[in-house]
Amino acid sequence: MFELAWPWLLALAPLPVLAAFLLPRARSVMTTALHLPHLGVVLPQQADVSSVPRLRRLFALLAWLLLVFAAARPQWLGTPEDVPRSGRDLLLAVDTSGSMSIEDMQLGGASAPRFAAIQAIASDFVHRRVGDRVGLILFGTRAYLLVPLTFDLKTVGKQLIDATIGLAGRETAIGDAVGLAVKRLRDRPQPQRVLVLLTDGVNTAGELDPAKAIDLAVANQLRIYTIGIGADAMRVNSIFGSRVVNPSAELDEKMLGEMASKTGGRYFRARNSEELADVYRTIDQLEPAADTHESLRPIDELYAWPLGGALVLGALAFVVPSWRARVLRPVQTA
Repeated sequence: MFELAWPWLLALAPLPVLAAFLLPRARSVMTTALHLPHLGVVLPQQADVSSVPRLRRLFALLAWLLLVFAAARPQWLGTPEDVPRSGRDLLLAVDTSGSMSIEDMQLGGASAPRFAAIQAIASDFVHRRVGDRVGLILFGTRAYLLVPLTFDLKTVGKQLIDATIGLAGRETAIGDAVGLAVKRLRDRPQPQRVLVLLTDGVNTAGELDPAKAIDLAVANQLRIYTIGIGADAMRVNSIFGSRVVNPSAELDEKMLGEMASKTGGRYFRARNSEELADVYRTIDQLEPAADTHESLRPIDELYAWPLGGALVLGALAFVVPSWRARVLRPVQTA
């Protein structure tokens, strides 16, 4: 369906006509006839005038009308489409500390760093959150909001894929990540504030203690789902031979469990890529993505067409010469 967004601007269309009537007219200057020294040829006082100036005025008037029409914003409204909206505001906080480079995960049958597994699985989780506003926090030595809350899930997933280990520092500021999430979500509707926090260690940096961060989250009704990632056993080679170590020995499961339980969330342990994928599927079930719909109507802006026409006509109005051609006629003398 065609419509004008600002139809009241069409009232400017007669402005050039009003200006022509209200502004004082320029006085015309009469010139006398010019007699040439050639026998039998004179230049009459009233000569034939070409229609070029009139064409120029016509181009200018049409250009003005097209400009006014473009300013009124012609639009084509498409068929209404249902868009799922749950109203949930979900922040994903991902640990980018140095320990995320430990290769105790599997992707495609090959060993992979923890952060690579998170990127592959969490980005798929983000793409399934149709109807939610999703944001991305990266935390290391400091916590940074990489992507504010948005319905553009493609951008959130891409920013997560493009992130690197150490981008926010090599340590782990879990408390600061929770504090930043509280700050970003406290003005949002209370029942729909959700944080999914993923880490492989213990709080070693930052200004906000995790215990105080938990209190802030409880006071602001922020529901937190915590995920502890990392294998329990890993074989490593050294100068003393091969031995089995626990790469997740520093994981603070007690604090993560307390953070989840006090805020109404849940703590998950992901020892491999399969368990991590199961965690995100479980969160999908606990926090269903879309439960209501909004109807949106696509709009195609058409102002570029009349605007382009106005520019072409305006250029033609300047190209057309403004001089008046006079015709020399032979005059017979007695």
